Amino acid sequence: MTPSELPPVAIVVVNYGSHELLERNLVPVSEHSPDARVVIVDSFSDVPEREAVVRLAERRGWLTVLPSTNVGFGGGMNLGVAKAYQAGARFFLLLNPDAALNAESFRSLRVEANAEPMTLLAPKIFRPDGAIWFDGSDLDLNDGSTRASRKNSAAAQERNVPWLTGACLMISHELWQKVGGFDERYFLYWEDVDLSYRVLAAGAQIRVVHGAPAVHDEGGTHPDAAANPANRAKSAIYYYYNARNRLLFAGLNLGPDVQRAWKRTAVRAARDILLRGGRRQFLRPLPPLRAAAMGTWDGLRLMRDAQKSR
Repeated sequence: MTPSELPPVAIVVVNYGSHELLERNLVPVSEHSPDARVVIVDSFSDVPEREAVVRLAERRGWLTVLPSTNVGFGGGMNLGVAKAYQAGARFFLLLNPDAALNAESFRSLRVEANAEPMTLLAPKIFRPDGAIWFDGSDLDLNDGSTRASRKNSAAAQERNVPWLTGACLMISHELWQKVGGFDERYFLYWEDVDLSYRVLAAGAQIRVVHGAPAVHDEGGTHPDAAANPANRAKSAIYYYYNARNRLLFAGLNLGPDVQRAWKRTAVRAARDILLRGGRRQFLRPLPPLRAAAMGTWDGLRLMRDAQKSR
């Protein structure tokens, strides 16, 4: 099936201080897929960045959404999908600025989504060095831990729920409407776990398209990231929202017994989140420790509030 025979599609990207990544990663995708609309949501960082994004979009003929504040990942994607739908798109490729895929992978995702409009799709994603970055992940409902699906035993599958990364997703408007898009209460991180969970709860499916490779330079949106992907320090924002939103997810989606189990593992989970940034960061430990502790504290409060409101 040729692109002209497929329903209208848009590429939606939320930008935050990353216009150079848009030049590097998004321009080639859009050039190889001229029938796709491109929508850039510039979640406000500063005036020079906003001006750079507007100039780039004008040169490329991209649509823009320009909120006056930082609206977060989920909020930005919701704005971008609404703009894309108004422009006529009925399928949406949700793409990180630091992710890229070639024209064939994009076409494959479009064909698969058209054939299965009630399935949320993600490509198989590699690091720039060729190592696998994502080919499916599982959420362990016993304790709220996440890990690559390929690393889980068959016995573990009984307590696990699969989820897809928000770095690159293909979704139909029909499915987007059914689940209501991203939950903006997360702001950053875990909104993709939540979206995947709600897709499955709605009776739809999620799937990795292994024949559609993409590349994700994880941390490319953080200028202070180290050159070695395995030893990249994370930001305080990363630690805070991962610790917080793990608990928010439980409050919004899980029962009291499971929530209590996640509370008991909150300190261990915060430690594991911190270790994702490598050990060198602990030469100056206060900022990451403070962020993880605050995220855990706020997450416990949000879990309690969410449970009360259900």
